[in-house]
Amino acid sequence: MMDRQHRILVTGAGGFVGTLLVRHLAARDSNGASVAVFGAREGEAVDICDREAVEWAVKVARPTAVVHLAAMAAPAEANRSPRRAWDVNLTGAMNVAEAVLRHAPEARFVNAGSSEAYGDAFLSTDAPLTESAPLQPTSVYGATKAAADLMVGQMAHDGLKSVRFRPFNHTAPRQADTYVVSAFARQIADIMAGKQAPVVAVGSLEAERDFLDARDVVRAYAIAALDPSVPVGPSSVYNLASGRAWRIGDILDHLVELSGRDIEVRVDPARLRPNLVPRAVGNPEAASRALGWRPEIAFEDTLRDVLRFWRRQG
Repeated sequence: MMDRQHRILVTGAGGFVGTLLVRHLAARDSNGASVAVFGAREGEAVDICDREAVEWAVKVARPTAVVHLAAMAAPAEANRSPRRAWDVNLTGAMNVAEAVLRHAPEARFVNAGSSEAYGDAFLSTDAPLTESAPLQPTSVYGATKAAADLMVGQMAHDGLKSVRFRPFNHTAPRQADTYVVSAFARQIADIMAGKQAPVVAVGSLEAERDFLDARDVVRAYAIAALDPSVPVGPSSVYNLASGRAWRIGDILDHLVELSGRDIEVRVDPARLRPNLVPRAVGNPEAASRALGWRPEIAFEDTLRDVLRFWRRQG
């Protein structure tokens, strides 16, 4: 499946998921893959909103596949800076995709979208959503990712060899504590280290979400980039999901149990956000059929790893 001719260009390589993907690709390099990356180190980053810089990067890399991860990925940040979110998540994606069509037309274009694109579609059923569900985003972030998803799908009709993913919530060690699992784990780790009173501040705990380990997510991206048997084109769109819902409060309970401490949970009004989608779960069957992919890491193990990471930071 892999040979010396593979050159994988990763946008957003210095981010949380990008770092995991580069590490995963490097581990597979023993099979003979060549990995090209831009944006991995300070001084080498390319602003995807700079069309000329993106064109240059694609020309230099001469990729056989591009995994497009670069984005404004935090929904709260997108809400604060909507114009920048649209510039990065839509125009930036267009710049990369157009550069691939011009300068590496045979390269696979692996697009990291988001389950946030489904939005209100989750309200229509409690069953896991399939890829045929309508894109009805309710947030700035979700709307920008839905627009980019649709754009890449349209460009596939023009010859872009695309594979579109819609990953559901994912976490792993080193994710920023602006995301819920890391936010809980960091507070609990500080309590265990005696740096914080035994009280965890939380927002709403009632939402139910489909959670994955980010290391499983990057495995899917690598398969799509490296395996020529994975189909490309307008219909190649896949959820990355477990098919299982985790209540946010149950995630917190599990982390508290792992700590072995008596910890009070206190609602912080500043952390409360309008919850337009009480339950969001995805159907992973299409990815299983096309990529042979399924989550391999139990989420309970992910939670243990995230808590261990934050304890080591103390």
